[in-house]
Amino acid sequence: MDEYEDTLLVLVNQTLDLMWPLALFFILLLTYPPLAVWRCVRWLFTFPWPMQDRVVLITGASSGIGEHIAYEYARLGARLALVARREERLEEVEDNCKSLGSPDVQIIQADVSKEEDCKQVVEETVQHFQRLDTLLLNAGVAHIYSFEEADDTKGFGPIMDVNFWGYVYTTKFALPHLRRSQGQIVVNDSIVSFLPQAKTSIYNASKAAVSQFFETLRVELGSAVPITVFLPGAIKSEMTDGKVLLPDGKVASPDEAFRLRNEAGFGLFPLLPTSALARRVVKAARYRRPRVVIPSWYKTMFYLKIFEPELLYTSLRIFWSGRPSFAKRLSEIFGGGIKPPGPKEFERGGFRKDE
Repeated sequence: MDEYEDTLLVLVNQTLDLMWPLALFFILLLTYPPLAVWRCVRWLFTFPWPMQDRVVLITGASSGIGEHIAYEYARLGARLALVARREERLEEVEDNCKSLGSPDVQIIQADVSKEEDCKQVVEETVQHFQRLDTLLLNAGVAHIYSFEEADDTKGFGPIMDVNFWGYVYTTKFALPHLRRSQGQIVVNDSIVSFLPQAKTSIYNASKAAVSQFFETLRVELGSAVPITVFLPGAIKSEMTDGKVLLPDGKVASPDEAFRLRNEAGFGLFPLLPTSALARRVVKAARYRRPRVVIPSWYKTMFYLKIFEPELLYTSLRIFWSGRPSFAKRLSEIFGGGIKPPGPKEFERGGFRKDE
């Protein structure tokens, strides 16, 4: 009997292999026109969420993307809870946010890789403001080395702890408050969640995990707590300046950062200014867009991966293969490429001092 049932299940799946693509084609043919009209109507009649006196909690707010997003919300009159490990940098961002129009700014020194710190961040925010309207998850760390270059695995854990578990923990503790306020979650993902950039394998995996976690959570929550996931491309930030973790888990020094930045070829990409990204992120969040790629031209990589994966994977392998890589050779030819970091970026970014 079991053998008969197994044979039947195999036949059913083989039939679906043949019939489902054809059925899906007709489903898309019938549903796309009315869906396009609905999207247009929704676009016309969706108005931006007013942010005056709303409470926004931002992780990774001491620099880069998180810092500039805080400034955008400050200009809109939001009340801010700014979270990061570097308290002195948070104090600078706090002063700037107040001067830009935020009526109340709270800074919280915390390490979001630790569950207890994530809980503390949410509790202190709610205790101070008595509510939470927007949770913006932005803290992140990266690396630039191939998987085989790591002598052991001790450098992998910190990346997943910050980039994935830090988002999960904070969301878990914030969700009841967001339900009460009919708030929203805004998530910093990355194009590497679907584009396999070499030399950042663990970072890519952490972002893919973030993507799938929040897409699943979107299904579970429905419209109760809207989720906006933004996927940045190459952005001018501490990461593209080379502030990454080494295989031993230490933060790169300026000299190491410059070398690794060239290895990744960051200077060869048209880096989008951080302030421009922040404006687009806040706009997408206020309009409650579910998913946004910034800059949008990176979307073409997704279609290339589906329809011509051979071309995509071959191009990526050529660009990052070799010792030194083709990307590094090009970067050195152009003297570090577009907007290489200088002493100011290294000082503000908290890079490890050269020994």
